[in-house]
Amino acid sequence: MAVQEQSARLTTGAAPWWRRGPTVAVVVVLVLGAELTLGWSALAGALHQLRAPHWNWVAAAVAAELASMGTYARMQRALLRGAGTKVSVKKHVATAYAAHSLSATLPGGPVFSTTFNFQQLRRFGASPAVASWCIALSGVLSAGALVVIGAVGGLLARNTGSWHTLVAYAVAALLVAFGVRQLAERPQLLDRPVRAVLGGVNRVRRRPPEHGHDRLVGFVEQLREVRVHPANFAAAVALALLNWLFDALCLWLCCVAVGAGGINPVSLVIAYCAGMAAASVPIVPGGLGVVDGALVLGLVAGGLVSAHAVAAVVLYRLISFGFIIGLGWLVWLVIRHRHRTEQTS
Repeated sequence: MAVQEQSARLTTGAAPWWRRGPTVAVVVVLVLGAELTLGWSALAGALHQLRAPHWNWVAAAVAAELASMGTYARMQRALLRGAGTKVSVKKHVATAYAAHSLSATLPGGPVFSTTFNFQQLRRFGASPAVASWCIALSGVLSAGALVVIGAVGGLLARNTGSWHTLVAYAVAALLVAFGVRQLAERPQLLDRPVRAVLGGVNRVRRRPPEHGHDRLVGFVEQLREVRVHPANFAAAVALALLNWLFDALCLWLCCVAVGAGGINPVSLVIAYCAGMAAASVPIVPGGLGVVDGALVLGLVAGGLVSAHAVAAVVLYRLISFGFIIGLGWLVWLVIRHRHRTEQTS
């Protein structure tokens, strides 16, 4: 998918992302300027709340966010370990921080993040097929966990449509799991479709019909060797849920830190899921303005006054975006330095 997007940019003559930096900066400034103009009164009240937060609750919120990042790294480690590659938790945590910072701050960040993650897993000893499988499955589990949390929140809030979402996701997950298992046990089922697709691609590229077939077959054979123990998979699912729950806990602790601990937990979870859903729309890096607005609206709908909602979201974003992203870039620099040192030695 990433290769197709890059090819489309080259064929259409679109400017690369680094030349569009000023445009992105202007969009961010306009969004933030509009927010300041429309919500100045609420912002003034929020600044008053932020002058003297309860620092013990702020420390707890930072700890919750660190735990959230740690559970995501351990989820990917559980999948990789189940596929037969054992790597220390420290290396997985470092990779998670660096990849998250690349994804959240760079235009087109998910492409750079996925590439970096793949390179790191290959350095850890994973085969190309196992590394690709691990990254793809960790993304599916993470997205599915958020859907489940949102659906459960909707059920607790007596939203009668939420159980349809939960059942639909469960059925889809079972179908995907069954399909992947069948293909892993019978990779020969992919032979004819792969030949047909590859033949069409090679005709467009004016290559022999069988060009690249052996490489694809080798890739499928590597996937056949993946046998994740049910215990490892169950651990990965639990860690995917904990990743989001710790992040939501960070938001709740930020509410408590600014004196708004009375919000209903179900309302907070629904507001949180709305904010994370908004984060999936890559309008600006890090979802600046978009995520913040969705979280504030959700918290206000959950019963908070606007000043408390803005203060809680600002504090949450300072921790989850400012602190974590800054830490991730420092980790990325350390990884990059060590890799260069290994290449020169």
